[in-house]
Amino acid sequence: MKSQIIDGLIDLGAVKFGSFTLKSGLVSPVYIDLRMIVGAPKLMGQIVSVLENMTAPLRFDLVAGIPYTALPIAAVYSQRQLVPMIYARKEAKGYGTKKQIEGIYRKGLRVLVLDDLITNGLSKFETFTLFEQEGLRVKDVAVLIDRCQGGAETLAAKGYHLHALINIYEILDRSLERGQISQSLYQTSREFIQQSGTIGV
Repeated sequence: MKSQIIDGLIDLGAVKFGSFTLKSGLVSPVYIDLRMIVGAPKLMGQIVSVLENMTAPLRFDLVAGIPYTALPIAAVYSQRQLVPMIYARKEAKGYGTKKQIEGIYRKGLRVLVLDDLITNGLSKFETFTLFEQEGLRVKDVAVLIDRCQGGAETLAAKGYHLHALINIYEILDRSLERGQISQSLYQTSREFIQQSGTIGV
């Protein structure tokens, strides 16, 4: 199933090569646009299926998607697993309840956090902090793609566990195998990932 997902992402055009500024501020020769999967229901189903299998051994009471790309993934996961879903808004509502966390929850519950991918991992702490301030417990983070640029190590240093289905090297290998990129671009992309991962950014 993993190889089918990689091919599905390539066929969808979600794997892009060029010059892209990531959320971390890095300028990368490869970019994965997972927002596109909402338009590919079969691929979405495959992704959720493998996430279900990967997270089956974990213990949690709630599932949370990090806005915005992971919200539809978490919603499908929640419906299939019959696990309640919550999510943290990017900004608190200025009207009504003025809540920053949506959903039904109580202190002490364990939250499995889902996201589309991870680069250096720093942005994940914003969500963790919001949940933990409400008395929720976060230990496990499951992502579809690990860009292998220090994210797992960043999370582990703070006591969080990363579970990733696919790493960026597998996508690069398959892109080269299918003739989507040249050997030169393949090597440039690998070197970028290795160097940025080494310096821990």
